[in-house]
Amino acid sequence: MARQPPQRGEYRQFVPITTRWHDNDVYGHVNNVVYYGYFDSAVNTWLIERGGLDIRGDRVVAYVVGSSCDYFAGVAFPQRLEVGLAVERLGHSSVHYALAVFVEGEDQARAAGRFIHAYVDRDLERAVAVPDAVRDLLTPLLRDA
Repeated sequence: MARQPPQRGEYRQFVPITTRWHDNDVYGHVNNVVYYGYFDSAVNTWLIERGGLDIRGDRVVAYVVGSSCDYFAGVAFPQRLEVGLAVERLGHSSVHYALAVFVEGEDQARAAGRFIHAYVDRDLERAVAVPDAVRDLLTPLLRDA
């Protein structure tokens, strides 16, 4: 059975994204690989804006260790999008995000995926606990909360 597109109500926060001219491929829609950039930008923008991530100064950083995406309907330049964020699992040293791309104002996702951050010591490149400040920011995004 085909998976159904998620609905807006399944996500806790939204980050606006605007398609760019070069996002479109020769078929006239946003290329599949660009969605991963939308996911990465949405998660990191949300963390940076809330003080949970200093990309230059933090000793602990988050690496992407897994991602996937399912596509339901295309988007194209120029469109305003919103990336829905929720947290599926908040582990000791990792965060499993659920994300979806919505056209601004629409209730049904055009694409949905997962994105896993593993927290590591920047210098040692070894797993460490999710910082308390980040954990505090992410807890309200838990789908089971």
